[in-house]
Amino acid sequence: MKAVIMAAGKSTRTYPLTLTRPKPLLKVANKHILAHQLDALRGVADGIVLVVGYRAEMIREAFGNEYDGMPIEYVVQKEQRGTGHAILQCADCIGGPFLAMNGDDLYDPADLARIAREEQAALAMTVPDPRLYGIYEVGEENRVVRLVEKPTDVFSNLANIGVYKFTPQVFDVLRHTEPSVRGEIEITSAVQTLADRGVFRVVEAAGYWFPIGYPWHLLDANEFMLKRMTPCIGGEVHPAAVINGPVSVGKGTVIRSGVVIDGPVCIGENCEIGPNCWIRPHVTLGDGCRIGQAVEIKNSIFMDGVYACHLSYIGDSVIGERANLGCGTVTANVRHDGATHRSIVNGNPVDTGRKKLGTVIGDDAHTGIHTAIYPGRKLWPGATTRPGEIVEKDIVV
Repeated sequence: MKAVIMAAGKSTRTYPLTLTRPKPLLKVANKHILAHQLDALRGVADGIVLVVGYRAEMIREAFGNEYDGMPIEYVVQKEQRGTGHAILQCADCIGGPFLAMNGDDLYDPADLARIAREEQAALAMTVPDPRLYGIYEVGEENRVVRLVEKPTDVFSNLANIGVYKFTPQVFDVLRHTEPSVRGEIEITSAVQTLADRGVFRVVEAAGYWFPIGYPWHLLDANEFMLKRMTPCIGGEVHPAAVINGPVSVGKGTVIRSGVVIDGPVCIGENCEIGPNCWIRPHVTLGDGCRIGQAVEIKNSIFMDGVYACHLSYIGDSVIGERANLGCGTVTANVRHDGATHRSIVNGNPVDTGRKKLGTVIGDDAHTGIHTAIYPGRKLWPGATTRPGEIVEKDIVV
């Protein structure tokens, strides 16, 4: 059985991180989102069909034609005309029952195995606020009665989470599916048609699900995955360094004297850490990072090649590749009134739901010495700040 992964979209909600890469190539615990998905499909699918579009060449370069024994085929969705349209592009690659799933969410392997045993089904999860999702009404034996996208009338807390088991008949249904009000061919419309015609069930997820809708969602997924990490020290640790709890250190990495690391923490290969810095829980550092004297980092993701060499505090933040944080760069991550943070997304303020949130910095951005960054502010790829600058608004270049 094959699995179709929809990875063609251009995610503007995760800017500035996805200005320079497709969302499936964002990393959680030093592994691409797409790699986490492929790991979860091990033993469930024997082949992968990747629907690509935005920056497709980057996905091809990262994953090639095989992953852990699973062959990978690529289908290009030249126009992003909806999830149903993405599935329809795969008709020539599919000869039997198959799984279909979003390319930017993390799913529990056991849940994927459970839905794979069904003939036709969708994976769902009970959520506290279903207005953000499509929701299901189910009847006897969990058969789908109706599926409504982002309802104003909440009749269920059972959210559609973007994994489906189909037979090839879905292709004919999609060919005859009218575009939605957004002008897209929706996979949810096909689900409703299949449910009206026969048996289409809901499988309720029993494990984890991490939708990566905004940059700060990476922090939630990173924290969860680090707690499941297998510790391994592959680098050189100075005897005067202190490591507490589960910590993974990649090959070629040097941990100098006076460094304190409180796990769970994942550090990549060929990094230079210290002397005299504090890496607090739920931090991931990519390959080739340099963290120096009197730098404190907590609950953050540093992608490959990030430098923070002197006297900085970075908390609850996501930092893009090759960013350089000048001496004394400090993130504010807590409001004085204790309220949750808002961040501007596509010109509108979005409540992040987080009481602690630092910054999101794109690839190759540089901060000047003594830069202070307000909570939830973003720096676009290649952006710079002046010495002593206070970042009160997003810096878009």
